[in-house]
Amino acid sequence: MLLSLQAATVRFGGRAVLDAVGLDVAEHEIVCVLGPSGSGKSTLLRAVAGLQPLDCGRVLLDGRDQAAVPVHRREVGLMFQDHQLFPQRDVAGNVGFGLRMHGAGRSERAARVGELLELVGLPGAGPRAVASLSGGEQQRVALARALAPRPRLLMLDEPLGQLDRSLRERLVVELRELFGRLGTTVLAVTHDQGEAFALADRVVVMRDGRIAQSGTPLEVWQRPADAFVARFLGFENVVDAVVDGEAALTPWGKVPVPEGSPQGAHTLLVRPAGVRLVAADEGLRCTVAARTFKGTHVALHLQPRQAPRLEAACALRAAPEVGQEVGVEFDEADVAVLD
Repeated sequence: MLLSLQAATVRFGGRAVLDAVGLDVAEHEIVCVLGPSGSGKSTLLRAVAGLQPLDCGRVLLDGRDQAAVPVHRREVGLMFQDHQLFPQRDVAGNVGFGLRMHGAGRSERAARVGELLELVGLPGAGPRAVASLSGGEQQRVALARALAPRPRLLMLDEPLGQLDRSLRERLVVELRELFGRLGTTVLAVTHDQGEAFALADRVVVMRDGRIAQSGTPLEVWQRPADAFVARFLGFENVVDAVVDGEAALTPWGKVPVPEGSPQGAHTLLVRPAGVRLVAADEGLRCTVAARTFKGTHVALHLQPRQAPRLEAACALRAAPEVGQEVGVEFDEADVAVLD
């Protein structure tokens, strides 16, 4: 493993903000750490970089304990959310800063800066002032600067957090392609699951300083570890249930579950795609309480008479109006029994 955290713990005022975390990152892997504010994800990055000392545990790079290794010798690059570019330096001066600190000569720096600006889509931008750059261009310069010293591990802290949505969506695709082309090992933190799922080979969800779940984006999306992870990913249809055979007894009545589901008391997740609308006199009777346009579909919030609300995904042309009565049935393919 390129990076290994072993029982890594950081305490602030007696409270563990990083609580005995164990995490491995393989060479060339892209790992995104997800979690709400205060979950410990940024502290994890700072501990790996050496900016935050551990109270106990270890950080290993290539199997070597980093406890006594200063920040500038850890062979990691760190890019912050606010870019932290030097306003008094032009673009070339910013990108070449790390190379200069590592003792690279002027011609070597110039060649590497030109190569990186080409790579991030800013050819010839070296003489430009930082103040003249757009937010997306500053993001690219910050990335080029982080990549310049050829770090073994590149760490990104909310890398696209300050950009507008359309630019974020475009840049995350470009970053994925760029890291794949370079073979870069990446550890990124974000609160945006769409960003993480588009960028990562593996997603790590954190809660209260601990890892709640780790897996491929598909694994985490299809089978959240528990109710916290499911709700953090945006799923609303999460209830306590008792599984008996191929059905679960829930506040919504009997809901079919996939074959082989664990039996007994569990948490049940029904994805919006698994909530099917039928005639009002069939299935579970609900009233359309609200509807939200999502671009490709309409999200319906359905209120049964004596049960929690349900969210359903409906095609644009078929979406009923607010106040309309509908019936609901459930598709077991979009039902998951959580551990």
